[in-house]
Amino acid sequence: MTKISVKNLQGEKVKDLTIADSIWNIEVNEDALKKMIRLQLDASRQGTRKTKNRSEVSGGGRKPWKQKGTGRARQGSIRATQWRGGGIPFGVNPRDYSFKINRKERVLALKSALTSKVISKELIVVDNFKMDSSKTKDAVKVLENLKISDNKVLFVTSDDAENLYLATRNLPNCLMLFTDEINVYDLVNADTLVMDEEAVKKIEEVLK
Repeated sequence: MTKISVKNLQGEKVKDLTIADSIWNIEVNEDALKKMIRLQLDASRQGTRKTKNRSEVSGGGRKPWKQKGTGRARQGSIRATQWRGGGIPFGVNPRDYSFKINRKERVLALKSALTSKVISKELIVVDNFKMDSSKTKDAVKVLENLKISDNKVLFVTSDDAENLYLATRNLPNCLMLFTDEINVYDLVNADTLVMDEEAVKKIEEVLK
């Protein structure tokens, strides 16, 4: 079992917390991580770009000139693909970029992301996120106390932590999620992961 320090919002060590090696200390699977990140990024793509083929562009209902006798190449419509303003051959159409991976791969990727934070010493556990005010300057003070004011910070909380949310929502380097919202992309994208003690226990209960 691995032990990690638990701090308060003043940056002082409160106690040690034992975390499960089956979640926080596994062999990091890079392939699962990359696949899960690609899944999240691809699923966020709109996929709404569209070109018109010759049946969809307007005009061109009449044959531009007779078939024979003009000396010019035969043409059936001014909206054929070779004409300016004509349809686009083999153009792009709306599509869904998302794909599926099985649950075991999803869990492995999530465990790998959490483990990488522990290995890189980018995980901070606090006893709770209770703040007396919702002022941004107080959130900045918390970041300074934890010595992460220059980092991209992901807060994961077990409860609503309303004051923390209100205090950090104007900080471009901070993001707050509930335990059931954590995902591989946001974990990997953050420089530092800050969780409360109860959130650690909830994650272990779900992923065990």
